Amino acid sequence: MRPRNPPPLAVDTLIACGTVVMAVLLGRESPAQGWPQLDARAYALIVLAQLPLALRGRWPVAVFAVMQCASIVYVGLGFWPVVCTFGSLLGLYTVASVRPVRIAVGCAVCMTGMWVYAGLVTRGSSMPSVVVQALLYCSVFVWFGHLAQRSAVLSRHLKAEQAERARRAVAEERGRIARELHDVVAHHMSVISVQAGLARFVFESDPGKARGALGTIADTSGEALEELRRMLQVLREEDPQAAERAPMPTLDRLADLLERVRSGGLPVEFVVEGEPRPLPPGVELCAYRVVQEALTNVLKHAGRAHARVLLRYRPHGLTVSVLDDGEGVIPDRVRTGAGHGLIGMRERAKLYGGTISVGPRSEGGFAVELALPTSATLARRGDDRTG
Repeated sequence: MRPRNPPPLAVDTLIACGTVVMAVLLGRESPAQGWPQLDARAYALIVLAQLPLALRGRWPVAVFAVMQCASIVYVGLGFWPVVCTFGSLLGLYTVASVRPVRIAVGCAVCMTGMWVYAGLVTRGSSMPSVVVQALLYCSVFVWFGHLAQRSAVLSRHLKAEQAERARRAVAEERGRIARELHDVVAHHMSVISVQAGLARFVFESDPGKARGALGTIADTSGEALEELRRMLQVLREEDPQAAERAPMPTLDRLADLLERVRSGGLPVEFVVEGEPRPLPPGVELCAYRVVQEALTNVLKHAGRAHARVLLRYRPHGLTVSVLDDGEGVIPDRVRTGAGHGLIGMRERAKLYGGTISVGPRSEGGFAVELALPTSATLARRGDDRTG
């Protein structure tokens, strides 16, 4: 286990100087307590028993050993033992806060021995009282140091967990943005591709239709650029509420989507069953993206086809069906759901507690059917996940 980051050297230096001042002031009271007057040797030992605290963050065990040696010499010369206890106790706490328990206990034993030695060389001292004080003070400082070490370890673990959660959140957000970019780009580029092919085919024979196709290409590419610009603006935005301003198409915009698809050469019928009502934003976004992806697949793979989009508002759910009667060959990766668009649709449906089925129809063509619950609980969950 690595030690925690040491305190700044300036702070430890101030603490060391403070303990030196306290020890010197207390040492001047030695004659009043029945102990010899301090001389130059005593002052030097007092400084040596306190000042190394300035380096306790870098070499805690070595600093404790130096202060203990100075204290033992100070006591051996017959001076008041209490004067040199401040630095040693703080040094013991530092060792316990950054080193394993066994090292802290060893240092506590050494300090207890020094305390007992001071009691032995002091006339009239009560050894039971000296031993109890030594054990009590050393135990308390070791315990508090150990608690500080555990707190530091828990704090590091908490920071690591927070960093991991943030990393996962970033990965999930990148996945969501990737799906949004796929939906936006794939749909618009499919329309542009169809219209470009039409314009080239009729460029000589029907200039009016070619101009109409080019106009559709211009409008569609402009809408794609605008949506991409909005999404990139959200990515650059530092405001934590920027995600709430991200482009989130709703079912009200289905009419615009279908109009673009029709202009791309695919006749689409739109049917709504049941009474339309407000739905959670996440549910509407899911339904919109599934319709967009399904129609994009029809444009790319179904050849000459007609499509039908059906919305069914149920008491506790919404059903979305996209049907076509195309005769084109559906690529295996689309038929089996291995394409990125199909994977995105399944992920969206699963996110909001819904189900989706994708496959060929018995009467010909292809069908995408999505069922989403709209209960209050799922609605709240959808709002939280999409916001």
